[in-house]
Amino acid sequence: MTRVLESSRKASKSGEDSSLVIFLHGYGADGADLLGLADPLSEHLPDTVFVAPNAPERCIGNPMGYQWFPIPWIDGSSEEESERGMMQAVEDLNAYIDATMEDEGVSEAETILVGFSQGTMMALHIAPRREDQFAGVVAFSGRLLRPELLKDEAKSKPPVILIHGDQDDVVPPISMPEAGDALQEAGFPVYGHVMKGTGHGIAPDGLGVALSFIGQQLGLDLG
Repeated sequence: MTRVLESSRKASKSGEDSSLVIFLHGYGADGADLLGLADPLSEHLPDTVFVAPNAPERCIGNPMGYQWFPIPWIDGSSEEESERGMMQAVEDLNAYIDATMEDEGVSEAETILVGFSQGTMMALHIAPRREDQFAGVVAFSGRLLRPELLKDEAKSKPPVILIHGDQDDVVPPISMPEAGDALQEAGFPVYGHVMKGTGHGIAPDGLGVALSFIGQQLGLDLG
């Protein structure tokens, strides 16, 4: 049985809802943490609705926030608990995505996933395993989990942009080329951007690159 995810929403600036961006937050944060990015993005994406669910569980490492699944080296959980938690969160998130797209009247082809850290791990796991292809995936500061399974389990191959700070001390920067290599080998269109001098966060240059990618994948002329 899936858990219903609490969610925040920012309406499209124009009132014409033709596309959807789903933000997936990191470990110990919440949906509101990323929904603030909708303000600068919506100036250039006026027909886009932005939503940001909270992950399904309160975070063991930070009870004020949420987690998609436990992380053993942070919270002392077992590898089995982490794997089980992730698989349950995948079901929860897929159900949320389906319901949200139906509510907003859009399809995968008009939907972009934007993940940060653990949210990126979720986005890179879920998107390839759905039958219908998303318009794109923006993957900030995360990792591709179980890359060895990707080639065999991928059902769709949306374009992916990997964006990572070269000073990240939470998710090592090497995670970016590792993910890129696995995605390319599996046949995904992959792009990358390194945020120079940036730690575990989203710098203005990274957000700008993400905006250009989103516009391109949605077929928009952002000028």
